[in-house]
Amino acid sequence: MQLPLGAPAPLALFRAARIDYSLHRLYHYTGTDPEHFQNFVVFTNYQFYIDAFAAVCRERMANGHPAYESFVAPGNVVTRNVRFGGAEPVGAPPERAPQMPAYHLVAPNCAGTTMINIGTGPSNARNITDHVAVLRPHVWLMLGHCAGLGRSQKLGDYVLAHGYLREDHVLDQELPLWAPIPALAEVQIALEQAVSEVTGLAGFEAKRVMRTGTVVSVDNRNWELGDHMATVRRLCQSRAIALDMESATIAANGFRFRVPYGTLLCVSDKPLHGEIKLAGMAGAFYRQRVDQHVEIGLNALEKLKAQERERLHSRKLRSFSEVAFQ
Repeated sequence: MQLPLGAPAPLALFRAARIDYSLHRLYHYTGTDPEHFQNFVVFTNYQFYIDAFAAVCRERMANGHPAYESFVAPGNVVTRNVRFGGAEPVGAPPERAPQMPAYHLVAPNCAGTTMINIGTGPSNARNITDHVAVLRPHVWLMLGHCAGLGRSQKLGDYVLAHGYLREDHVLDQELPLWAPIPALAEVQIALEQAVSEVTGLAGFEAKRVMRTGTVVSVDNRNWELGDHMATVRRLCQSRAIALDMESATIAANGFRFRVPYGTLLCVSDKPLHGEIKLAGMAGAFYRQRVDQHVEIGLNALEKLKAQERERLHSRKLRSFSEVAFQ
C-alpha cells in the first residue's frame, strides 16, 4: 500500500488482526498450537519425509539429546526428553489427520525444527507459508521430490535450486513475475556443505549426486501429458533442470515476507526421458533416499542455527523502505 507523504509508517509487516487470524489457521491446518512452532521450518510434499523426521525426533528424545526439550506431534501430543523425565507421549492424536500435519523438535527459545507436510500443489504451498510467515521464522526450506529434466541426472540425484521459474500462478498478483527471486548465499552454502558431509563426497565428486540450477514450479500435475514439444522448448529456454509444484511458491513467499528460503529436491522420476515413477521403483527409491535427504536438511539447519541472525536475514530480502521489526 502506498502511504501518503509524511504519514506514519508501519512498524511490522502484519497487523494484529492478520496475525490472530493466521495463528488460528495454523492450528486448523497443522493440528498443533502455534506456540510449538520453531524458528527453523522445513516444508515437504511427502509423508515419507515426516516419518523419517519423526523417527529422528523420537530417537533424540530417548537418547537425551542435550539440545532439545521435546517432540510435538499433531493433537499437541508431547514426548519429553528423557533428561526431563520423559518416557511416553502425553496427549491424544486427533481423530482425523489434519490437512497439513506439523511436527516439532522443540529447543529453548524456539531454536528447534518444525517440519510440515504441505501435500501437493502451489495452492497448499502458498496457503501454509502465508500463515507461518506471521511467526517470523529465521529460515524455511523445501525438501521434496521433483522431476529431473537433465539427461545426465539419475533417480536419487539432488537438485539445489539457485533460480526459480514461476508457473504456479498463485502469487502473480502479490509478487509480479518480473520480480527476481534470488538465491541466498548463506542458505545455499549450508545446503551444499550438508550434501557433501552426509554423502561423503566433496568438490567435483559431489557434482555426481547434486546439480545446481533453475527449478520450475507448475500448477498442472499432469504437465507432461500436454503439448510435449512446446513443453520441452519452454523448459530448454529457461535452462531448468528440475520441475515440481511447490518450490517456487515457497521461495517467492519467503522473498515477499522477508523469510530466508532455500530448496533441495531429489529426483524421483524423469518423464521427459522415459523414466517414470512406478510403484515398485518408488518403494526402493524411498527406502534409499528419504532418510538421507532428511539428514541433509537437518544438517543444513544446524549450520544455519549457528550463524548470526543479522547474517542469516539477508539484505537481499529487505527493501529501501523497510519496516522496523523483522
